[in-house]
Amino acid sequence: MGLAPESQFHVLAVDDNLIDRKVIERLLKTSSYQVTTVDSAGKALEFLGLLEDDHINPNPPPVSPNNHQEVEVNLIITDYCMPGMTGYDLLKKIKESSSLRNIPVVIMSSENVPSRINRCLEEGAEEFFLKPVSLSDVNKLKPHMMKTKDKNHQNPENQEASKQPEVQPTQQEVQKQQQQQQSNNNKRKTMEAEELSPDRTRPRLNGLTVV
Repeated sequence: MGLAPESQFHVLAVDDNLIDRKVIERLLKTSSYQVTTVDSAGKALEFLGLLEDDHINPNPPPVSPNNHQEVEVNLIITDYCMPGMTGYDLLKKIKESSSLRNIPVVIMSSENVPSRINRCLEEGAEEFFLKPVSLSDVNKLKPHMMKTKDKNHQNPENQEASKQPEVQPTQQEVQKQQQQQQSNNNKRKTMEAEELSPDRTRPRLNGLTVV
């Protein structure tokens, strides 16, 4: 039995509130998405391989930073208000990264503050959900992930890599072609010489050869 199309999408959910984190995880899994949850922006950066500032997490990460390369993240949904680094700060970090800026980011908040919403959208957030997040909100995520997958498939670098390299002939093949061409030229000269021989150039009259 094949996997549902949604199961091909992996969502990273970031929220410091355990209950809210469990709610968004359940909604995403109900929609058949693969989900990874973390409780801070710092851990999200660690998972994504962007943990560069020691003040975010002075302790060495429990997992290898290279692990993020093994799992593709198709969308990040993060709470806005979190201690240390807010969801807005996380959004900026992601959009400043050349390798991650194309990942859609959605912000969640329990506070309806228009200036905050506009700031996040201007910084590159795809959506701004007000808590409690509902299943209808989660249904809005798929188009953003589909758009990202389409971009990856249409990436000129990917297309360039798929092109077959031009095969250059070897030295032996070049010599063989030259010899064949020379042989053809010799045959052509021989045929021309035969056509111009005296026996072929004597005029004939009434079927008799003139001598």
